[in-house]
Amino acid sequence: MFKSAILGNSRLSSVLRACAATALLVSGFTHAAVESSCERIVVTGNPDYPPLIWATEGDEKLTGVAVEMLQLALKDSGIAVELIDLGSRSKALEAVEAGQVDVMAGVFLSRERLSALDFVYPAIMDVPSVFFVRRGSAFPYSGWQDLQGKRGAAQQGSRFGLSFDTYAADHLQLQRLSSGESALRKLLAGQLDYVVLERYQGLALAQQMGVDAQLDTLEGSFINAPLYLAISHNSVCNSPALRSALALGMQELAQRNQASRLLDKYRQFWAAPFQPTAEAVEIPVSE
Repeated sequence: MFKSAILGNSRLSSVLRACAATALLVSGFTHAAVESSCERIVVTGNPDYPPLIWATEGDEKLTGVAVEMLQLALKDSGIAVELIDLGSRSKALEAVEAGQVDVMAGVFLSRERLSALDFVYPAIMDVPSVFFVRRGSAFPYSGWQDLQGKRGAAQQGSRFGLSFDTYAADHLQLQRLSSGESALRKLLAGQLDYVVLERYQGLALAQQMGVDAQLDTLEGSFINAPLYLAISHNSVCNSPALRSALALGMQELAQRNQASRLLDKYRQFWAAPFQPTAEAVEIPVSE
């Protein structure tokens, strides 16, 4: 299972005190003063989502495609970036929505989130989701109807678009498991016929578990969901200056296809510790 670098209570308290102090300082000033006060933004994200964003062990540091894209977008803006790991995706999103943290690096758009977050366009990248199956056990697939009668699973909390989620609820046997790792282990143990995961997350998991040679994907992604940077409505740093700097920076990066190059870089970075140094040994798949 992925190990997150959990932010200590004392460090979180200091961050929240700093945010509160900033809010008090700017409360009596004009909008222009708010903009000039934000030479630094605090950024968080999902610490368990490699290679797009994750927390490296030992130094409580967030890294990945989403992090570097944000840093590159603000490179010439004069705005510094402080990264914090809050231990889980849900805690990170709660802190950003509350305005305790300014920016969420790597989040999918939903109607509910529009009420709390300003999404930065263009997106970081489109993230495809696919169906993983045991190697040699693929079944004919031309659409969602071919999943009917099959035993499937997805990670708790994952969403794959309103159309598929509605179809799955009405027609499919789709279990919700605590983690992608537990879903893949059940798949490899023959207890499932397929697992739905975001492609990059699934490949990273398979590499970490050492089971990538035992898995295949059904050809074609069933959905591509854009992954965004998002600024809290409640952040004192949410200003036209910050939104413009991020949008212009992301547009330039998109024109250079920077996300694709960073994806290759961070997939290799993530996979390096799990590459076999001797003859590979197949690991047990039962929990």
